[in-house]
Amino acid sequence: MSEKIIGTLSIDLGNTNTVLAFQGEKNSTPILLEIPSIAKSPGIVPTAIWFEEEKGGKAIIGTEALKMINQNNQEKYFYSNFKRLIGNPDEKYPEKYLSPEDAGEKFFKRLWDYIPKIFLIKRLVLTAPIDTYKGYRRWLVNICDNLPIKEIALVDEPTAAAIGINVPFGSKIMIIDIGGSTIDLNIVRIEGGEGRSAPIAELLKFNSRDVSEISKQTLRCAEIISKSACKFGGKDIDRWIVEYFLPQNKDNRNLSIAEQIKCNLSSENIKPDQQYIASFFVNNDEKKEFIISKRIFEEILISNNLIKLLSSLLVSLLNEARGKDCNINDLWSVILVGGGTQIPLIRNWISYKLPKVTINYPPPIESISLGALSLTPGVQIKDILSKGLLIRLFNKRENKHFWHPIFYKGQTWPTEKPFELILQPSNEDQVKFEIIIGETVENNDFDIIFENGIPKLAEIQKGENIKAWNRKPLMLTIKGPSNLGKDCLKLVFSIDKNSNLIVECKEYSDNQIGVFNLGSIF
Repeated sequence: MSEKIIGTLSIDLGNTNTVLAFQGEKNSTPILLEIPSIAKSPGIVPTAIWFEEEKGGKAIIGTEALKMINQNNQEKYFYSNFKRLIGNPDEKYPEKYLSPEDAGEKFFKRLWDYIPKIFLIKRLVLTAPIDTYKGYRRWLVNICDNLPIKEIALVDEPTAAAIGINVPFGSKIMIIDIGGSTIDLNIVRIEGGEGRSAPIAELLKFNSRDVSEISKQTLRCAEIISKSACKFGGKDIDRWIVEYFLPQNKDNRNLSIAEQIKCNLSSENIKPDQQYIASFFVNNDEKKEFIISKRIFEEILISNNLIKLLSSLLVSLLNEARGKDCNINDLWSVILVGGGTQIPLIRNWISYKLPKVTINYPPPIESISLGALSLTPGVQIKDILSKGLLIRLFNKRENKHFWHPIFYKGQTWPTEKPFELILQPSNEDQVKFEIIIGETVENNDFDIIFENGIPKLAEIQKGENIKAWNRKPLMLTIKGPSNLGKDCLKLVFSIDKNSNLIVECKEYSDNQIGVFNLGSIF
């Protein structure tokens, strides 16, 4: 039996394509998950479903669904372009048996069935559109309820795209996304920067429990500054190509042929006048050959006003941004995502319109999925503290003892960064110090704590509900001077892999006192 590969899976459900990326716990390099039976290339599955409700069978998805519509040449049982409508009450879907939410659910669950059994998914990271985030999130919570995954997290798409190319936190970026059915232009500000918390994934499920509602975490999506969009995309370009050669064409099989032609002619290495043969269906299974070139392809795009459309969307985007005190010079980068941004004519237009802004060309289809994966890296999850640990100190001014936190509930251990504490004497010439440790009393409320961007479930600490450890306190003796108001002792706390609380003690002059095991945290 093959050994299971344990790790994190990210799924970016797109309007046209869905991307699956995986990162093993023992491998720092992510891979695109290969599912040859339904994927058109490694990790990339067409977001399409064929479902015949009368037969009550399983949904057919991906390339198999595209084959079904090509064979049947009708769309009664074919569903695509449903993702943008999920959680979006303002747009209507053609009247069919399945709603956008139903089509998406059947697609997602059938996709899960295809994941190779050799992969043991410990953490699932999903992406969501920023403009319909809350409604889309509710839908995801429902469909993921029965998945056999302990951790499920959610990342908004602009943040995932930005993380994928290491955009500094707090930066303003423009994202141009030309997909199969929509064009979306957004200017957003990525969370973080200037002392603010860095972007995090929102936790939906932890330890097999739904925490989407009980979590107290604040949604920290990218902030939308301006946006413009239209319901047009790569599939419409496919129709233009077919229409150019075969006006009034009704054969859906020709659209797949046109899509392949579009992809081939989008290569930067093709010369403008280099000719290619395009064979389209003209009557049943009869085909006719036509000549096409990169120059003809670009003429098709220009004559159908694509560049004028893009210019209009850009003007609208920048005008709205200026109304919020954001100008082109404020942009850290322009990020191109979606297959349509590979077309050289469009890339040249972007460079011409935005000459002073850095343009990033990440992998157009998989960049968001890979970015989401890097936001919640595929590392082994550490244990988390079920209670807080504190040290008892004396407040000279108020003449009373108090508890000072060392490690909070929800922090991971073994600790990666120790906690340092500098002490002053309570009395002049004090040479003895007593180290008393306490812990918070457990309760039944829960909160979300984040460690290195990975969400952890932790109990809430309420008030000063603390009890001292029932262990002999550690007594320290210092040799150096001990004057009121002057630092004299440094304590460095950590938790080792055996769950022991360790403290390294030094005089402030750096004279070593010793390293002591204070006992198990349990």
